[in-house]
Formats: sequence, C-alpha cells, structure tokens
Amino acid sequence: MIAKVIVDIATSELDKIFDYKIGYSGAVRGSRVIVPFGRFKTEGFVIETSEISEFPDDKLKSIIRVIDEVPALTEENLALAEYIHKKYHSSMASVLRLFLPSEMRTGKVRKKTANYVSLAEDIAVESMLSSIRKGADKQVAVIKYLQKNGKTKASILNETFSASSVTALKNKGYLVVTEEQILRTPYKNLDNQGGRVLLTNEQKSAVESVILSDKPTLIKGVTGSGKTEVYLQLIEKTILSGKTAIMLVPEISLTPQTFSRLRSRFGDKCAILHSGLSAGEKFDEWWRLRSNEATIAIGARSAIFAPLENLGIIIIDEEHDQSYESETSPRYVTEEIALMRAKLSGAKLVLGSATPKVESYLKAKNGEYNLAVMNERVNGKPLPEIVIADMREEVKRGNISPFSLALKAELQKTLESGNQAIIFLNRRGYSQKVICRECGYVAKCLNCDVSLNYHKADDVLKCHYCGSQYHMLTACPECGSVSINYSGTGTQKVVTELNELFPNAKILRMDNDTTQNKEGHFKILKEFGEKKADILVGTQMVAKGHDFPSVTLVGILDADMSLYFSDYRSGERTFQLVTQVAGRSGRAGAQGKVVLQTYSPKNPTLTASVNYDYESFYNREVAVRKASYFPPFSHVVRIMVESEDESLAISTLKQAFEKAKQVQENYHSSFIYFDRMKSPVKRIKNKFRYQILCRIKDDYARIEDEFYSIANGLTSKKVLCYVEVNPSTMN
Repeated sequence: MIAKVIVDIATSELDKIFDYKIGYSGAVRGSRVIVPFGRFKTEGFVIETSEISEFPDDKLKSIIRVIDEVPALTEENLALAEYIHKKYHSSMASVLRLFLPSEMRTGKVRKKTANYVSLAEDIAVESMLSSIRKGADKQVAVIKYLQKNGKTKASILNETFSASSVTALKNKGYLVVTEEQILRTPYKNLDNQGGRVLLTNEQKSAVESVILSDKPTLIKGVTGSGKTEVYLQLIEKTILSGKTAIMLVPEISLTPQTFSRLRSRFGDKCAILHSGLSAGEKFDEWWRLRSNEATIAIGARSAIFAPLENLGIIIIDEEHDQSYESETSPRYVTEEIALMRAKLSGAKLVLGSATPKVESYLKAKNGEYNLAVMNERVNGKPLPEIVIADMREEVKRGNISPFSLALKAELQKTLESGNQAIIFLNRRGYSQKVICRECGYVAKCLNCDVSLNYHKADDVLKCHYCGSQYHMLTACPECGSVSINYSGTGTQKVVTELNELFPNAKILRMDNDTTQNKEGHFKILKEFGEKKADILVGTQMVAKGHDFPSVTLVGILDADMSLYFSDYRSGERTFQLVTQVAGRSGRAGAQGKVVLQTYSPKNPTLTASVNYDYESFYNREVAVRKASYFPPFSHVVRIMVESEDESLAISTLKQAFEKAKQVQENYHSSFIYFDRMKSPVKRIKNKFRYQILCRIKDDYARIEDEFYSIANGLTSKKVLCYVEVNPSTMN
C-alpha cells in the first residue's frame, strides 16, 4: 500500500504530494506520520492511500511511524482543507496546520499522565491489616486512607506517608497502580452562569425560523434581545439529535463568559479553543473534541476548524466583527469557511448580530439567507437613550478635557446611585503622539512608518504595529529642546483624569496592555461583574457582548475616530461600534443612558446610530456603494508586496504590475479601478510595503485566480507577495 503524503513544510516548492510505502505503520487517510525527507525526518499528513504508485518501488521510502492512535484529520477536515487550498491559493501544508494546535504539530506537548493507587479488590481490607507487621504504622495508615478516600494520586501518598510504605504494600499485592490521563482544564474556577429561561415570543420565533429553514440564517437582534439564549436552545436541540456544535465569538475576552453559560447548561460536553490557552490546555481540549468526549466547541475564529464529526450547527456570534478575517496566510474569511463546512456536513449555519455586515443583510434581503429579527430587549426596557455632546461647543466653553460637561454630570449621578459606567475609547496608551513644540519633531518607530504612543504606566514609547518599545524622550533628538508635548488621548490618560475627577471611584482599564495573559480578560471582567469597581475604561473589547446588569451609563469618547478612515467600511464600522458599545447600558432593571462625544453631530452615520436606526443606515450605505461600485457590488482586490529591501519591493511591484496589467487588459470591462502605489502605512516591522489596488465588478473568480498566480510566482525568501480580497483593513 502507498500513502500520499503532504510534508509539513509550508513552501511553494514543496507544495506537492509525496508517495511513501505504508509497510506495517497502519497509516490511513487523515493520519499524521513521521517520514524520511532528504537527510532528515519530518511530520506529514496522509491525504490518500493507494494500491500503486507512479514511481518505481525501489525509489520509495517507508513511513517511519504513525503519530496518533486516531487519525488527527477527519474526512470533512480533508475536504474542507482542499477547498481552502484552492480558494485562497495557500500551500496545502499551511492549510492543514489550521486544523491542529501548533504545539501538537511540533511534538512539544503530549498527554499529561499520573500514577494512581487503589486497594486490590480481591483481598479483604481486614486481611491486609492483620498481615502488617508491628511497627509498620505507615503501611496501616496507607490502607486506611485508601479505604476511606478511594483511588488517590501516587505522589500524594508518597508525600503524606512514604514512598517505601507504598512500595512495600504494592509488592505484597495489596495495591493496584494505574497510569491515567490528567486533563489540563481551562478556566477551572469559572462560575457557571445562568440556567434555563423562558423564551420570549421573538426568541421562540427565531429558534423555529432556524430549524425550519434550509438556508443559512441571519439573526438580527438588538443588543439585549437574548440572542445567546437562542443559540443555547439551538445547540441543545442539536445535541439531543445526536449531532455536534460549534459556536464562535469574536474576542477571547468573550469566551469565558459564553463558556460559563454553555458549561452550566451542557457540562463537560463543552470544550474551549482559542490562542490564549496554554499548550497543554489546547492539546487536551482538542483531543476531547476529536475523541467525541466533548461535542460542543466554543472559541474565536480558529474554532471553525474544530475536529468534530457529525456536525449539526455552526453559530457565528457578532458576525460583523472584523476579527473573523485572518490577516496572515492563509488569509481566509471565517464566514466563507463556515458556509463550506455547513455544506459538507449538512449543518445549519447561524449568523447573529445587532448590526450585521452590509453584505450579510443584503443576502438576507435578497433571500439568499433566511432572516430572523428580534427588535425587543428581553427585559422589556427600551434601548438606552443616546445623548450627543457636541465637542465643538465644549472647546468654545474652554473645556479641553476628554470629558464633556454632560458626561461628567452623568458619571456623578451614576456613582451616587451605586451603579456602574463604561467609558469607551478605541485608543490605548496615554497619548497618541509625542511632539517637540519647538521644531515639530514626532517620535516614530524605527521599524514602522508610524508615530509612537506614550504609555505613562511604564514610562515608555510603544509601537502599536510591531510592539517595539523605546525610552521616553527627555529632549528632542532633532533640536535638543526639552519642550515635549503629548498629543491625543489614550485609555491610560482617561483613567488618570477620571481618578482626579472621582478620587473615591474604583476604576479598571481593559485594553491590549492589561490583558496580555490568558486570565487577563477574565479577571478584569469578573471584578467588574462583581461590582468591585465603579468604572470600566476600555477599547473595542469592552463593546462586544458583555452583560453587566449594573451598568447604566456608557460614555463614548472621540466617536469620530473611525469615521474618516480611508476605508469604504469606515461608516459601517462606526455605526457598529457605537451601537454595540451603547448596548452595554441598561441591560437589567434601570434605564440606560449613553453620552456620545463628537465633533460631527450632524453626520448621517452618527444620526442613525443615535436612533438605533439600522434600516436607515443600511439603505443609505447600500445606495452609496451601489452607485460607486464598492462591495458587495464589486470586489476590492489588492496585491501586496513586502520586503526589507525597498528597491527589491519596488522592482517586484513593477513586475507584478506588468503581469496584472495584462490581466486588466484581458478583462477590461470588469475593472472599475486599477493602479499601483505605496501602502497607506509604508513600512511595518521593518518591511517596505507597496500595493496594486483594484476594484472589480465581474469575473471575480477568474481574475482573482490569475492575481494569486502572479503573487505566488513572485514570492521568494527576500520578498513576500500576496493577494487580499475585500481586506478588513486598508492599512
């Protein structure tokens, strides 16, 4: 028998199938194997077996061994991998890696086991005790301990009594020692949240709509309408039918909260998958799913590759979130993967959001998706009132603080009433820029074409693109002046100013700087949820899905920040962000309030946000995009070129442009726009970045395939060339 193997080396030169003899290894389709490759050994994936090979038998090497007892990849995994390989033109090795925890691939993590000791069942305890010689008190104590407590870890017995006593009893045949796996369980101390609740009529209707439809379903439900309970009911019905389920959330910070609700309902049938877990936790949770010990996978976008069989439902919560788009190779879109996986498995696909993507809502309007609408909050309360604070007027009054008079007043009321507030600013650090007042010098990263942000807590300058840190300036390196100024406001500065305004308030900050480890999000959210803090200041991670009953006020600082980005989705992102963060207020008994600070109070996007008028926003946005041929009425495609050598990046761009221009000429009527230029951020992580930018209205698949071929053909060790379709950010 012959095994067709993809070696786990993700280069275009080795993106092919290699034949190996199976011999006595027992390799089957989906197995991970160790194979000889050149002068070395490497891991590989068996994607097919065959009786014959086109190569002479004496030229074929044999598989050394099979790594796992059970094939790591299922039939569905392999079919899905083939789809991703063809659609995104990524090497098969890099695609197959998506289906496994990275540490598992490199053999750096294995099952954790321990020896357990129990009393032999075929010997009476009285006989054991009567046979122990006088003076061997510890042996007697071990027997009595095991009689009372049952099976116990050997290390505990050795430490409590003595290893020699345990060994002596074992030699007499009184003890049985077994090796058992120890599961490394994430979030062991997580409190289970919430039991079953009676569904509202809208929730019942949404559940029935999903069950009865043979199309993907978009659930458009306002914040607080109980979408999560709808998901739980759908998962429960799926599990009762003998099938499995995947639920995706956009942020790691949401995973523990959602996981606790799932675990309270389904117990150990849930497993969690995301990048914030330890290597051991990832390994154990992945194998619980693969072995069918767990039948529900919950996690961020990578959980779409969970090794479940007999899949019955896939749920993507907050489907509008851009974190569902991968920005590294393979550059996949989670919704596209989910659609194919649902098709392969016959599973239902559910997308949920209070502010769906324009593309998703258009599909629902056109009948491509089933639509379920939930317009009422489960508590029966209206959505929180949004009050606009015109920051132009604040400046005229001489108020140069980050907080409007209206927000200060509302914060005072909230604290006096014993309720909580969330302050949202989508910029971390203390200040956005550090500028010399004398010569205008701006501190910039040495590796990226961006200004550095000042982080006062650590007294350092940080690059938010590559993570580099620099000492804070004591004088301008250009002119020597000590007149250094801070420009812009970040979350650290907001906390500092809030502490000055409300010295008795307990304030927490939640951004990338305070949530570096796995427990970072969980600890902050737990503390705030237990009312051990009065105000939570944070970036967009506080906007998504959190449910804090005592939050009655949300302050949105600098609402214009995302409104004027050079991105066709800037209006959509602003509407989504404002609506989502506003929805954190008034989710329980008391009426919520939102103060939205802006310099553009008449902007139509903000006007629609204030009124929670998604239909008005959507109708205007669709009309603009249709008239100007922006997605979903076209595809934005860019060929990116990156290299540490700028001259090489430019020469590669020229080659790519000449080849792409030929494609453009062949499909001239399909192109609305076609040009080459520097990337908006010219350099990131010491790599110069240039791009070819296109908008295409027809023949997407053919043109994109040709662009992928151009990019793959120009990529080398010194230059990276790749394609992005409708990229989540144009930076």
